[in-house]
Amino acid sequence: MHSDDADTVHYRLRRQSRTPAWLALSWRALVALGLIGIALAVHWFDRDGLRQNSGAPVTFADILYFTMITVTTVGYGDIVPVTQQARMFDTFVVTPIRLFVWLIFLGTAYDFLLKGVWEKWRMSVIQRHLKGHVVVAGFGTSGSEAVSELVRRGADPGMIVVVDENAAALRTAEACGTTVMEGNATRNAALEAARIASARALIVSAGRDDTSILIVLTARRIAPDLPISVVIRSEDNEAIAHQAGATVVINPASFAGLLLAGSTHGPHIADYMADLAATGGRVALRERTVTADEVGKPLAGIATGLGHRIYRGQQDFGFWEPEAHRLEAGDLIVEVVPRNPPAPTSAPTTDR
Repeated sequence: MHSDDADTVHYRLRRQSRTPAWLALSWRALVALGLIGIALAVHWFDRDGLRQNSGAPVTFADILYFTMITVTTVGYGDIVPVTQQARMFDTFVVTPIRLFVWLIFLGTAYDFLLKGVWEKWRMSVIQRHLKGHVVVAGFGTSGSEAVSELVRRGADPGMIVVVDENAAALRTAEACGTTVMEGNATRNAALEAARIASARALIVSAGRDDTSILIVLTARRIAPDLPISVVIRSEDNEAIAHQAGATVVINPASFAGLLLAGSTHGPHIADYMADLAATGGRVALRERTVTADEVGKPLAGIATGLGHRIYRGQQDFGFWEPEAHRLEAGDLIVEVVPRNPPAPTSAPTTDR
């Protein structure tokens, strides 16, 4: 693993703004021009209510000058309203327009000059208090699919932190609403900046088995109890990934082979397995701890779903094995449940 004692790189989170900069700037410019246009039009149609100190007639150029000066300042006094109507218009319309235009100018200056500083400070605060998030190391094909699936399952994109060195991949991840950080996930400093010690889970999909295993080793040293799922492409490296500390090792090629081989034993086997894995499927796999009222019951007797397997300590037992005939406190149950369970129906009543 890399040593970061002399590492001076500062890893910062960032999150894409929901509104494009050009759209925000265009919208504000149109609003400002519209407000100035209203003042200009009324001043022109009511030009008889204005008078120059020089006594010269008021022209359109004078109206344009007076409107801009009045909207942006309090005026210079060389052109003044002389009728009651013109003074009321300047009091109750032009003055609020002046305030709105200044607010637009100040807001634009904030967004395009000060917001960068504010956003860095805000993300540093979020970074310090980040907890219960999912860190995705590597935003390639598998990583992007994992993020999409998490979002489809209801995860808040802002609570997904993508770590990658590829700027183009980070832009894609940022467009999905995720929090991103440019950095090398094999380094302690990068994973510590992503707050993996307080994360809910880590997904590793670096594209290379050696890099993915190194990320797992680095992460396991920082967060000994963190659930880590890693994509490994070579079957020879699966055992090494487990030894490095991975909780779950997934081989896409092996899984695809399982589906293909299963399809030869029946056309519906692969379909059902895909149904279990897909967000839009009719059923889903769920893992949970046995409840107090289930202790002593058989796995087949649970009411929440169809029990397939129990995990007891370091051992696992299928529903057909004797150990599954009696659930114990602390057991983990893997069950199949309906994706959208039907609403309970009331029993029919009999009129007497």
